[in-house]
Amino acid sequence: MSRVHDLDGRGALSEEALAEFTNFFLKICLDQVRFMERLVQPDRLRDRILLWAEEEIRAGTLPAKSGQVLEAILFRGELARGDVPTLLGASERAARRVVAALLDRGVLSSKSTRAPLFISFPAALAARWMPGLFPEQGAQEAR
Repeated sequence: MSRVHDLDGRGALSEEALAEFTNFFLKICLDQVRFMERLVQPDRLRDRILLWAEEEIRAGTLPAKSGQVLEAILFRGELARGDVPTLLGASERAARRVVAALLDRGVLSSKSTRAPLFISFPAALAARWMPGLFPEQGAQEAR
């Protein structure tokens, strides 16, 4: 190909072609972000997680106040283990019991026994916490 402009390269290596590709690539990226946002519904994720915790507490599979720990981590991004007793207004032992139950269920993670707590997204709860992202069980069995 001949030069497009005096300062431009040739063909696919031209600055104009790079700008076109960059524009195309960014449009695809934005489209994928919008698509995933519709599937995951991040504005409602917090509510789904806390509703799950509330139902588990009522069912007796999680200790009371487990939702408060999850809510604090969702708000802050992480939670120091030493902050849990104050957050719950409970003894250290009771706070450790709540944290241990959430760790056992896989909804919290930590790099060590002293490191801060983070939210985890266990595969077992994927359909519940992020409906629409994964096919329903019945739809998979029908295939």
